[in-house]
Amino acid sequence: MDVFDYCMKHTHGLRRLGSAAVDLAYVACGRFEAFYEYGLNPWDVAAGAFLVQQAGGKVTDFAGGGNFIHGQEIVAGSPVVHKELLDVIVERFGKG
Repeated sequence: MDVFDYCMKHTHGLRRLGSAAVDLAYVACGRFEAFYEYGLNPWDVAAGAFLVQQAGGKVTDFAGGGNFIHGQEIVAGSPVVHKELLDVIVERFGKG
């Protein structure tokens, strides 16, 4: 909730459609600036993560590594926004 609270206070808004795949597709096409979530399965993120990467975005786990398919946590966005969100997550989740 701490990351959610931070984002509510420091962004123009939060949106969640209920599907990680759709949220990631929206990041890839520029409708959303970033996405983060945990507790996901590989089938929730594999296709959407690929779309973000093909669009030039960055996708990692909460530690900034590549275990976002099986690691059950994902951060995605443009390279600049991804770094900013990952910094917030690392600070609040104690990852990294």
